[in-house]
Amino acid sequence: MEQISLRTPLALLLTSLGMIAAVWWWLATPITLVRAPIDPNAKLQCVSYAPFRDAQTPLVPTTHIDAQQIAQDLAQLAKITDCVRTYSIENGLDQVPALAAKVGLKVIQGIWLSSNRIKNASQIAIAVGLTKQYPDVITALVVGNEVLLRGEMTTADLAANIRAVKAQVTIPVTYADVWEFWLRNREIYEAVDFVTIHILPYWEDIPVRAKFAASHVDSIRKRMAVAFPGKEILIGETGWPSAGRMREGALPSRANQGRVVSEILDLAKREGFRVNLIEAYDQPWKRQLEGTVGGYWGLIDAVQRAVKYPPGEPLSNFPFWKLQMGCGMALSFFVFLAGWLTLRRRPWQPRLVSWIAVGTSATISGMLLGVAADKMFYESYGIGGWLQWGALLAAGIASPLLCANAVMSGKPLPTFLELLGPREGRTSSVLTALLGLTLIVTAVIGAESALGFAFDPRYRDFPFAALSMAVAPFAALMLVNRPKEGTRPIAESAFAGVLVFAALFTAFNEGAQNWQAMWTCAIYALFAVTLWRARAAQIPK
Repeated sequence: MEQISLRTPLALLLTSLGMIAAVWWWLATPITLVRAPIDPNAKLQCVSYAPFRDAQTPLVPTTHIDAQQIAQDLAQLAKITDCVRTYSIENGLDQVPALAAKVGLKVIQGIWLSSNRIKNASQIAIAVGLTKQYPDVITALVVGNEVLLRGEMTTADLAANIRAVKAQVTIPVTYADVWEFWLRNREIYEAVDFVTIHILPYWEDIPVRAKFAASHVDSIRKRMAVAFPGKEILIGETGWPSAGRMREGALPSRANQGRVVSEILDLAKREGFRVNLIEAYDQPWKRQLEGTVGGYWGLIDAVQRAVKYPPGEPLSNFPFWKLQMGCGMALSFFVFLAGWLTLRRRPWQPRLVSWIAVGTSATISGMLLGVAADKMFYESYGIGGWLQWGALLAAGIASPLLCANAVMSGKPLPTFLELLGPREGRTSSVLTALLGLTLIVTAVIGAESALGFAFDPRYRDFPFAALSMAVAPFAALMLVNRPKEGTRPIAESAFAGVLVFAALFTAFNEGAQNWQAMWTCAIYALFAVTLWRARAAQIPK
């Protein structure tokens, strides 16, 4: 018994720690870029600028940004770019030209158009006045941004607004929209002085992988130059998100954002075209409209206001990987410790498969803890989001610890009835009750996310890391300690059905290129099988 209780778990623990270290060394490997995205010696041509921080949002009409806050941003941006593009004159953005003049920045001034004609006239009047007040700062006017894409204005009305603005100013006037809408509305070409197109490889109808993003931008630009000869083509928006869900093979990440921006800037320099990057700062408010990915297009972090890619520093998706690796190793150690302490209290001859189940749970959880914590930090939005993903991560940490105890105690995975059923059938064990609670939390959150992917998937994140941490130990426990004979519980069967349906639909809908989706669907399926195998003992009447 000594050999099995000490040498075997010790060997498995050392193997687990080694595998966790190897995975994190691989995950943290930095990439080498063609050029630094942010280079003080070669300023960016232009970046989109919105001043909103923390809970500030233009979705609340009364939001007004103080001049001091905008001045701080522009002073920082003047170190890395020659120009900023704005989209509106509301919420205090009418102060940008005056403040930009103080730090030597040029401005591509935006006029936000919508279906509200009165508001449009007011926006135009103020913007025209700014061009006359700051003729050396404002280099162009963008009359409308994606108003055709949103369907808020007809082509004829837009062209009329553009011509009305051109009659009042001496600087170039343009309109900005996704490149496909220029091809569908060629009349706008006649009204503008130059063509401003948006090329966002991540958001294409057929998403483009990061490694092909720069070549995609170049091919679209050349196609537009052929379609609209004689006028300059400005790429008014392009870039890549640093966090959020995958779309087919398009993966948001720090490394991919740095790579895409670097390659596009290198291409622009070699081929001599103008490009405006989206965007200067991460904008948390956009997450309300576009999910996690909407808030992470910035070159500068929203909270620390620090450049994401300092010159000369290696670019890694996990800059704090050593801490994440250490926490994962600690979790693995405590999972083994939980199993060993259980044997100390109930000495018996454990099977080798029991320690393998504990080791597998410990290793998977240790590998994924840092990833799950990272995802929780970036993907939680609002109190509800933090509670949901915080609860799932807590379940992912508790599950391997509690399952190690159950495996070594010879207990099966508890059913929902043992926690929520009739009083006479409820468990009296605190640890079993905690394991049952962890199972219920995982099932509820897992089913909610699964149904979300089935009915409203576009902006949802895939909870593959935390869900795997929770589900893998459940599955291992169910495999090693088969439940007693009994009836199949209705609740577990219902959850299993929901998870299987969602897994099949999501896998079909997202496509095989989306490894985040495939991983999540595999965990849904594993969880469904685990719940389906549950058995509840009959309670005597």
